[in-house]
Amino acid sequence: RFLEYSTGECYFFNGTERVRFLDRYFHNQEEFVRFDSDVGEYRAVTELGRPAAEHWNSQKDLLERRRAEVDTYCRHNYGAVESFTVQRR
Repeated sequence: RFLEYSTGECYFFNGTERVRFLDRYFHNQEEFVRFDSDVGEYRAVTELGRPAAEHWNSQKDLLERRRAEVDTYCRHNYGAVESFTVQRR
């Protein structure tokens, strides 16, 4: 039995002035591959992630969509989560 899951994470610096998006994939609680908007492509975290990273990086349309997530996912949803996170500090 095993567990696989992924997370989409947004990190905001100075409001939305600087935004970082991570698309992370896990197998049995160990991260094996991730997309980092600061890097612009998928990178294997373990050997298990190498085939996935190579495959996904060969798909230019997928990479374009992931790179756009900083705006289409993170900045787009900032207003909805800002009241819960920023104001609670």
